[in-house]
Amino acid sequence: MTTLPLLARIDARDRALFSRLALNASMPRRSMSVWLTLTHLGGATGSILLALLSAFMPGGSVAIAWHALLALGISHAVVQVIKRRAVRERPNVRLSWSACIAAPDRFSFPSGHACAIMAVAYALALTMPPAAILLMPVAMIVGMSRVVLGVHYPGDVIVGQAIAIVTVHVLALAM
Repeated sequence: MTTLPLLARIDARDRALFSRLALNASMPRRSMSVWLTLTHLGGATGSILLALLSAFMPGGSVAIAWHALLALGISHAVVQVIKRRAVRERPNVRLSWSACIAAPDRFSFPSGHACAIMAVAYALALTMPPAAILLMPVAMIVGMSRVVLGVHYPGDVIVGQAIAIVTVHVLALAM
């Protein structure tokens, strides 16, 4: 019996988990709208708006908003560099899966939506701890929505969120 290299085994498990979690385009309309709403929170508009609104939240400030925006920008740049190097095809291409939403670009790894919302949520959670109770679960669910809607593998989401968390910590150390 031959053993697959580590990356091949991880990829196989990632695809198997994706197949169990992803929904297909024939899901009920109500479920679809909930997942679509959640996934859009991780898009550019949702994550930028959340960062900007933090200036007006209880305990928030313009400095906190700028910190969240900086974390968002840097983490997004890192994601884009990795996406262009890794060139992992999205599940709808590789597995001939019928995704429930249009993919924003060709590459799957890592998830930009999961990274974006986590960067803002984590930056705000560290500077405004009461907000963590709401923001961190929302960021996790947004990441899950990317898998459920069929545009990312679970590993894409985990790595995207990890990039966000590392970016926020590096920025905190630099400031």
